[in-house]
Amino acid sequence: MLRDVDANGLAVGQFLPVSILNHMRQSAIADLEQRAEWERASRLGERVDVIAAAIAGVSATASNVVTAPTLTAQVYDLADARAAATAGATEIVLDPFLRHPTPPVTRVRALADDLAAMGVSFRIRTPSIVRPEDRRVVDKWLALGFPVMSGHVGLATELAKQGRDVVADYAVNCFNEHTAAHLFGRAIQRIVPSIELTTEELAALVKPWHGCGFDVLVYGRPEGMTIEHCVLSAAFDREPTTCRDLCVQKHANVSLTDPAGYTFAVATDSACRNRLLHSRPIEGSEYIPRLWAMGIRSFNAVFNVPGDSVGEIIRGYRTMIDSLVAGEGARHSPVRAIVGSAFTRGHFARAV
Repeated sequence: MLRDVDANGLAVGQFLPVSILNHMRQSAIADLEQRAEWERASRLGERVDVIAAAIAGVSATASNVVTAPTLTAQVYDLADARAAATAGATEIVLDPFLRHPTPPVTRVRALADDLAAMGVSFRIRTPSIVRPEDRRVVDKWLALGFPVMSGHVGLATELAKQGRDVVADYAVNCFNEHTAAHLFGRAIQRIVPSIELTTEELAALVKPWHGCGFDVLVYGRPEGMTIEHCVLSAAFDREPTTCRDLCVQKHANVSLTDPAGYTFAVATDSACRNRLLHSRPIEGSEYIPRLWAMGIRSFNAVFNVPGDSVGEIIRGYRTMIDSLVAGEGARHSPVRAIVGSAFTRGHFARAV
């Protein structure tokens, strides 16, 4: 700041008006501010250059290149798994942690054997939230040795490092090609991109790999959030973890309705957490030809509510994929006729 002025050069009796002193102060401050802005702009410019250099190249090497089309059905029910396989699914993903009761291990092994005889692959889906205290239950299923799908990025990379066949589910939030490169670089076999990406954003994501190694969710109700405290135990004033009669017997199909009138299914999991599902299923069959043109050959359908027309829906997607394989194109969507108007185009049509 301008504190002292050397007035020795002035003639006797002369002085500097206060207005001049104020102007000098203002000019000095303006000059300092401009110099500070130059320095800030220089730092920002250097940072932009560093970031641009860091993201300029992507190591586009997928761990597993899928050539044959894959149609995956994610289910929690053993009967739905068999229905999906019979209808044309090439892979079944079972979530034994979703809803109750948990299926017996012996029946899951038998299912895997039956699917293998049909030429259908099988993997286990883990919860997206796995705390240290949850590992005992999760490890029991991992010990079976089946391939895995997981939305828990730490668990997914841990298992992949051990040499397990791992698919990273949409909950890992793979938004861009750099995240994908990071996951592929840690031996993740395939990635389900974030369900918040539009069709154009999906194209940018998969471009370095020409679509190989990516599974796109084309049907189902994604998990919008996980509720730590069970809504059923709260509603009936019961002690959590000791009230399985509510979710297993009395209220197996629970939903919440918001003030706008949208109803969201609630699925209790093995850790007594609630997974809040989207109010309507995503149905993206009309976008499959565009996804196919991007090089994407793997498609996911999620069935996590009772009453889904699993066989019919999988058969509809199988018909579309077979038409594309034959080079005939997919001129109509059999699935759209099945679900009617109770669906959303979701992320395919608009950004979140």
